[in-house]
Parts: sequence; structure tokens; C-alpha cells
Amino acid sequence: MPTGRRTVTVNLQPKPYDIHVQPGLMHDVGMLVTRLSPTKKVCILTDTNVGPQYVAPLTAGFLNAGIRPIVAVVPPGEEHKSLADLLPVYDQFLAQKMERGTPVIALGGGIVGDMAGFLAATILRGVPFVQVPTTLLAMVDASVGGKTGVNAAAGKNLIGAFHQPIAVFIDPSVLNSLPLRELRSGLAECIKHEIIRDADGFISLEHNIQRALNLDIEFLSSLIAHNVAIKARVVEADPFERGERAHLNFGHTFGHAIESVSQYSYSHGECVALGMTAAAHLAQRLNMIDAVAQSRITRLIESAGLPTGGMKLDVDEVVEAMAYDKKVEAGQIRLILPTKIGAVTIRNDVPMELVKEAVQSLGG
Repeated sequence: MPTGRRTVTVNLQPKPYDIHVQPGLMHDVGMLVTRLSPTKKVCILTDTNVGPQYVAPLTAGFLNAGIRPIVAVVPPGEEHKSLADLLPVYDQFLAQKMERGTPVIALGGGIVGDMAGFLAATILRGVPFVQVPTTLLAMVDASVGGKTGVNAAAGKNLIGAFHQPIAVFIDPSVLNSLPLRELRSGLAECIKHEIIRDADGFISLEHNIQRALNLDIEFLSSLIAHNVAIKARVVEADPFERGERAHLNFGHTFGHAIESVSQYSYSHGECVALGMTAAAHLAQRLNMIDAVAQSRITRLIESAGLPTGGMKLDVDEVVEAMAYDKKVEAGQIRLILPTKIGAVTIRNDVPMELVKEAVQSLGG
């Protein structure tokens, strides 16, 4: 194994898989895939932002390994995360005589990963799936756990399937070309993981967040491996989100509603940041955490350059959008709220007037 590679195993039965984290790993993906599959071709999905930068090194690695890459490109952005944009890709891959053993490779951020995973879950009733994430958000969150899907008119990710990858290959050096706004969006998910599971990790981020913003690749490699390990343990305990895995949605019930009402003018990470801020406010109002914990959460989000206020959206529209969240049960909004830094719980009994107040607090 090359020096510096960090490997996290996701122990899901019947097929555990590994997440590999190493600078420069993009060039080795082709060779590593040959160890997982006897395939002679792969189908790569990317978008017009990522493709020009990383298709060449990725496909070169496959060609060197004796594998023929077939590349499909979709437009970037949440507005294109739809069945309409994905249907031509099905036709393109099938026209190339794709087989059930042909892996689909996701090369891009979380949107591409979700789309490629859904395609892999449904084309030919399911083919192998490999994640090669190129954003921090996708590396620490979207590429792990097997959630796939596309958006519907009624909301985000309402059409989808659980389809675990056979491997995840993370090359932190690609973050050198990531826009700062997207880097900050990824840090929102890192902050989320520490709040729900690791108080010591939260303290570490409080002291080292600037190292991440300065693109310290060694620090980012360690941070990514730490975060995927947290997510892997949660996913192992609850692969299909019937209980504990819902903890990963901390900040997301508020966040997805903000994302939808804003018509995606906020990035996903910015929406999660606002959602975590609202959830911390609500938890403090319910006496679940004290004002010190709430303040620390807010300050860390702000230190990452993420928003904790200033939201101009209509409060009633955001609250109404929360009612369409996938996590609603029996008409009750299910919220993930902190009980301390490092632990959260599920609540479906919060009065709507307090939910609305939490959304209103984001206008400050």
C-alpha cells in the first residue's frame, strides 16, 4: 500500500467496502478497480465543471489498466439533478453494451454522486458503483453510505434508492482547485459530524479550522478520514435509516427546506450551516443544551465562513417546506437536536411555534 494512504472499512453485510484517502490517488483508481472487478469497461458520469479537470487523469489510469472508459457528462447544479437529465445517460451507457458487471464511476461532487448512484442502482436492475468524489462535501458525506437519488418537483432527493458503492477513492489533492465557497460547504458537514458524535473532534476543529481553509492537504487528509469513519460507524449501525442513521440529518430538515425555498441560491453546505444554527437555537430554547454550547456551535460555523443568519426567505414558506421532508412521520416533523456537543437525539414533538421561531432566528 502506498505511503500515506488512510483506509476506512464500512462493515456492511454481505459486502463490506473500503474508503481510501490519499493525495494523488486519482491516478491509481483504474488499477485499484481491477482488483475489485474483472470488467473490461467502466461507465463514468461527471459534469461539465469537473470533467475538463479530472476526466483525463482518471481515464488514463483505466486505459493503463486495460479498461475502456465510457464517459457521460451532465450539466452541473441542483436544477439538473433530475430524471430528465439522467435519462439520456441511461441510453448512452446501454448503447455501449453495458453489462451487469460494468461499474458506474461517479466523478464529481455530491450531485454527480447521487445521480450516478441512482443510475447504478436501477440500470440493468443494479450494477457495481464506485465513488471518486472531488469536493470536500462529497468526500466526507455524500460518497459514503449508499444514499442515491434525484430531485422531484415536490422536493430534494424524493426519488432514490439505497445502493452501496464497492469502493470510494478520495484524492484530497484535488481540493487545491476547489472554490473556497465549496470548501466551506464541505466543512459544514465536518462540523455536523463532530456535533453529533465527537466532542474532542469538535474541539480540534475549533483550534484547526484555519488549517482546513488554508488547504493544508495533510490536515485535510486526516480530517476526511476521521469524518468518513464517523459516518461509516453510523451507517453500519443503521444502513436504511430506520433509527440512528437519522442523526446524520442534523441541520438538514431546516437546511433542505431553505435550499428548496431559496431555489438553491444557497449552497448545500450553507443551508446545513443555517439548519444547524436553527437546530442549536431550538435545542437551547427547549433546555436541551445551554447557551455556552449553542454559542460554541454558532462560533465554529462562523469561523468556517458559513452563514448563521441574514436569511431573507419567507419564514412561513420555509416551515411549510419542512413538512415535505422525507423524515416527516405521521405528519410530525422529525428533528435532530443536540443534547450536548457530541450527541444528538430525535424529536418529533416540538411545537410548531418553536420551529417557526427557530427559522425566524436566522433572519438576524
